[in-house]
Amino acid sequence: MLADRHPFQDERLDALRSYDVLDTAYEAEFDSIVDVVADLCEVPIALISLVDGQRQWFKAVKGLDVPETPLESSICSHAILEGDLVEIEDTHADPRMDGNPLCVDDAGLRFYAGAVLRSPDGLPLGTLCVLDRRPRTLTDPQRKMLKVLAGQVMAQFELRRTLKQQAILHSEADHRIKNSLQMLSSLTRFQSRVSELDETREALDAVGQRIETMGRLHEVLQAGNVQTHVDLDDYLIRIVDFLTEQSPEHVMIDTALSHIRMTPSRAASIGIVLNEWVTNAYKHAFPSERPGTIRVTVTDMGSGTAQLEVADDGCGTTVETPTRRSGLGTQITDAVAQALDGTLTADANAFGTRHRLLFAV
Repeated sequence: MLADRHPFQDERLDALRSYDVLDTAYEAEFDSIVDVVADLCEVPIALISLVDGQRQWFKAVKGLDVPETPLESSICSHAILEGDLVEIEDTHADPRMDGNPLCVDDAGLRFYAGAVLRSPDGLPLGTLCVLDRRPRTLTDPQRKMLKVLAGQVMAQFELRRTLKQQAILHSEADHRIKNSLQMLSSLTRFQSRVSELDETREALDAVGQRIETMGRLHEVLQAGNVQTHVDLDDYLIRIVDFLTEQSPEHVMIDTALSHIRMTPSRAASIGIVLNEWVTNAYKHAFPSERPGTIRVTVTDMGSGTAQLEVADDGCGTTVETPTRRSGLGTQITDAVAQALDGTLTADANAFGTRHRLLFAV
């Protein structure tokens, strides 16, 4: 007998689909629950069964070799119309099971007990159920444990839905921030083009580059889910790609980046330093279209530390062009190093200049 339509069927199906669990792969967390409940209830079959519009689909299965069945053979579609725990001692004696192809013969399913999986607003999504091929009853402790484990299934579903919602909000926030940064970058570039003073243009260009550096971080954040850490190498490659677009034709950038995970805010600080050092090399290391290379290296030094190095094979330092300048870029890198509890060093000779930042990860 086909079960009646649930009185709140549309709302129930909306709630079920909000968990994004239908047609997903089997997972160890849920497999272990059906294993445990089958052992505790001493039955050969246990399922996490979700009642969809035209089928019941199994998130976890023990003792059956099918991932779903049509509603015509679904016992769970009857169970979700009743209380929190439905127990059928003998399906052959239950009129709701008349004509059910899974129960019709002696080798079919004879016993069923299902604890209903309910959303926080009380809508039934399916059951955690146990089945046997002989009539039987559960003990009171078995019934209690079946309901407790059904609650654990719903707790897992709720946790995953909450994380998904947080990821959506996080992505939307990052998207808006990135759009705002892009608008600021465009306005800065426009203002730079129309400015008459060289100093003003230079300052606006520097601001635009720093805004772009932050925008690249948000690209990394938007590429994944909610993240407490990002891949520093992925982030820095994006900055290098941008800096390569701005580089003089006679200057190349080479990279060798260790894979390091760190918080977004600390990664952003490293990106700012990288931007300052590379753009500084563009301005001062390769005069008169001198060809050369800037090498960007991130090395995992062990013991929770890493090092960023930006080295060029440009003109190096002379008395007229000291290694350590006192402009805004230097103030920024000093402030970043202090915020990171890092150490800045630099050296230069006739064969080029090298800057290093040692920082904790």
